[in-house]
Amino acid sequence: MSQPKVIVVIPARYGSVRLPGKPLISLAGKPMIQRVVERARLAKRADRVIVATDDECIMKAVEAFGGEARMTRTEHRTGTERVAEVAAREDGDVFVNVQGDEPLLDPHAIDIAVDSLLEDPQASVSTVATPIKTPGDIMDPNVVKVVLDFDGNAIYFSRAPIPWVRDTGSKIQVRHLKHLGLYVFQREALLEYPTLPQGELERIEQLEQLRWLENGWKIRVAEVEHDAVSVDMPEDVARVEKLLQK
Repeated sequence: MSQPKVIVVIPARYGSVRLPGKPLISLAGKPMIQRVVERARLAKRADRVIVATDDECIMKAVEAFGGEARMTRTEHRTGTERVAEVAAREDGDVFVNVQGDEPLLDPHAIDIAVDSLLEDPQASVSTVATPIKTPGDIMDPNVVKVVLDFDGNAIYFSRAPIPWVRDTGSKIQVRHLKHLGLYVFQREALLEYPTLPQGELERIEQLEQLRWLENGWKIRVAEVEHDAVSVDMPEDVARVEKLLQK
C-alpha cells in the first residue's frame, strides 16, 4: 500500500491587526514566511509545502526564495478555510495546516501529528499539545488550553484555565496542556470544514477548532515536548531573533 501524499499548507495573510505585513517581517535576515517554510520542509512526512496567501507581495516573496505559493480569496474567516481552498485544487491525501507566524516550528511536531492521524483509520483531524511549564500561561487567555478524554481526543479547547482546580487545599497533581496551532486533516474532512456552521462557542472563544467539536467531530491530540514560539506583537520580533541566534 502506497504512503499517503502529505501537503503542508501555510496560511499567510498580509492584514494583521496587531502586526500588519507580519509574514514579510525580517527575522535575522530572512522574511518570517521563509523561515516557516524552511522549517516545514524539514518534516519527514511533508511531500510539499505551499503558502496560501491573499497578497501579491507575499506571493512574490515566497517565489523569490524558491517556495510554492497560491493566491486565495480574501474573505476567508479562518486559516483552515484558506487551507481548504488550496486542498480543493491540489492532489493530496493529507493536509497539514501550519501557522505562518511560527518561525521556530518544530518539524518533528508535523511528523507526530501526521502519524497520530494515520494510526487511527477512523480519524479525520489531529493536532498537537504540550504540557504547560510556565504557571503564568495557565491564566493567559492568549495561551489556548485543551483537555482530553481517555482515548486522547479533545473534549474542549479554551482560553480559560481548564481544568479548573476547585479545591486548592488538596494535594493533587494537575497537568495543563497548551494547544499548539498545527492541524492535520484527511482531505475529505478539510473540504467539508467551510460548509460547517459556526457555533456559539467558536464565536465566543474565537477558536476555529471548536467548529469541529460543535459539529460532532473528534480531534485526536498528540503530545509533543517542543513549545511553539509565535510572533504576534512587535516585541516578539527581538525575542525570536535572539532564539534564532542560539
